[in-house]
Amino acid sequence: MDEHVIEAAGRCRVVVRDGTVVEVGSPLLSDCPLAQRFACPVKEMTPEAIRDNIQNRIDSFGMCTPNRELTSEEVFVGFGASEVISTALKSRFIDAAVIVCDGAGTVVVTKPEMAQGIGGRMSGLISTSPIPDVIRRIEEEGGIVADPDNASLDPLSGVHAAKKAGYEHLIVTIHNPEDARAIREYDPDAIIIAVHTTGYSPEDAEVVRQYADIVTACASQTIRDICGPCAILQAGSTVPVYALTQAGKHLILLRMAAIEYPLFVTHADLPVTGEKSPHPLI
Repeated sequence: MDEHVIEAAGRCRVVVRDGTVVEVGSPLLSDCPLAQRFACPVKEMTPEAIRDNIQNRIDSFGMCTPNRELTSEEVFVGFGASEVISTALKSRFIDAAVIVCDGAGTVVVTKPEMAQGIGGRMSGLISTSPIPDVIRRIEEEGGIVADPDNASLDPLSGVHAAKKAGYEHLIVTIHNPEDARAIREYDPDAIIIAVHTTGYSPEDAEVVRQYADIVTACASQTIRDICGPCAILQAGSTVPVYALTQAGKHLILLRMAAIEYPLFVTHADLPVTGEKSPHPLI
């Protein structure tokens, strides 16, 4: 079955089959400033608005279909995970990135425009099924699909595939905190970015604090409470991105150097809370 499960706009479960949104759950958030800035804005957190947003992504760039656009140089969020990763690849600070892609599962990419094209417009991917055309085009562009038969989401298998291919310096995105622990034990030098953290338990946030280099706060109260005070650099305040290690800090600084619009930098006790944030934090 061609089925893809996404969590969008604050843990709202969305199911896509054959290029059509067939199921939308109840949003857990009532407001998200970031969602209001989407190409198809979610101004009110309703199932109908979220359905329209996901269907727009399907129609505009082929998400969850054989027509999936895989490359982009468009910046969607100043310090989004895909923007940080693509900048790190451009600077050659890393050799490859282990990320996830609808229709392919865990993949290894080395081209900045592919990291941005795959991750820049995609919400939290929970599960996916293989789409042969998507897998073929990723491989033709020099990427690696860790599990082409099942399109499973397993970042550790992606790290194994990257190492087998000869890539030494890796960035890995994770959603499950236990994946951060497993990757750190296997490859102590990997740079780990925790994404899609809304709804993390205190135990989840503590594991990320110990093992991740960068974490996106999303709409997570526990990430703000547990990781925020341990951050050595924070990017943004509406949806903060916390650097927890020197490697993570270096990546954020590389991203800052690549941004062309003006930036304001100051010293502050962290975390810094902005005037706006997703509501409620969960």
